[in-house]
Amino acid sequence: MRASPEAVRLTRATGELTTAATKRMEETLPWFRELGAEERSWVTLVAQAGITAFIEWFTSPGDRPGLTADVFGAAPRDLARVISLEQTVDLVRTTVSVVEESIDALATSDGRPDLRLAILRYSREIAFSAAEVYARAAEARGAWDARLEALVVDALLRDEVDDSVLGRVAALGWSTQETVIVIAGAAPVGDAETALDVLRRAAAHHELDLLTGIHGSTLLAVVGRGADLAKAARLLAPHFGPGPVVTSDPVPGLAQVPEAARSALSGLRAAWGWADAPRPVASADLLPERALAGDPVAAAALVAMVHRPLLAEVALYDTAATYLERVTSLEATARALFIHPNTVRYRLRRIADLTGHSPTDARGSFTLRVGLTLGRLAGEGLPD
Repeated sequence: MRASPEAVRLTRATGELTTAATKRMEETLPWFRELGAEERSWVTLVAQAGITAFIEWFTSPGDRPGLTADVFGAAPRDLARVISLEQTVDLVRTTVSVVEESIDALATSDGRPDLRLAILRYSREIAFSAAEVYARAAEARGAWDARLEALVVDALLRDEVDDSVLGRVAALGWSTQETVIVIAGAAPVGDAETALDVLRRAAAHHELDLLTGIHGSTLLAVVGRGADLAKAARLLAPHFGPGPVVTSDPVPGLAQVPEAARSALSGLRAAWGWADAPRPVASADLLPERALAGDPVAAAALVAMVHRPLLAEVALYDTAATYLERVTSLEATARALFIHPNTVRYRLRRIADLTGHSPTDARGSFTLRVGLTLGRLAGEGLPD
């Protein structure tokens, strides 16, 4: 232990130096002035602990204590959330500056060089300690957020959306109160946590709200805040594993996410049935495959989209049935129905307008055929 005059004077001046450092922060650091009384007391504790630790550090050159615990252990962990690392550096710089300006009054002429060198080295050590505190806080926060996010996604899948779930969503930084979509695909190959972190960074880069989690071999993402959510899905799709990536229809809020997730997962199971499906593909575009795979919601939607509208217009129904299921030729359809080919052309355009699917392209004709078949199987009847 070094019993130098400098050490003795430093010890006696701890209170005065802390007061001077607090006053300097009040004068020079706007963020300090904006803190509440409790937070200001935390910062003052850190400044006082920093000065005390420096004295121990200076007087114990062979056995210097750990600065992280000695300095930053004086304040609650919440301090790392109240002030940033940059502000902490300002705090340290201000405190060290006050001590340095007091060297002439605290040290003899022979001891001043050693004290100045000690302050320089100490300021470097304390900066590293501050960075360590914030790194640990970020790591702990990240782990907690990941667990909370997993709980939220599980609750959304189970259709357990209540105030507590919405509160957790807000705690994760979700700001969207508008349209959202659900994206489903295979989990990426490799480390799951790393893959999720990459997906989160991609969403943040594109200014999207994101809730995500891996369930078995499936990666789910709830995405919001994008002006163009279809484009958002295309941007995020490369971060999923190999195979299809399916997006739900947009829904007006988190309360509708369970329904959207069910449609996306149904689409993911059925997407393999469409060999040329785009990536990502909308679950609504997979209605035929989903219906064939046994999804009653998709079957009902397809009947409502195709069979019922055509059933309401006998001429269109007969034209669709003849063109799609008998002759697949415009001229042959005209002959079978005893009408002019131009009438067939007109009716085919009307069918496309009415159902959203064109009988003259491969995908549209497949969707229409499945819709008509399901309508009949559902006992919806035939035109008189």
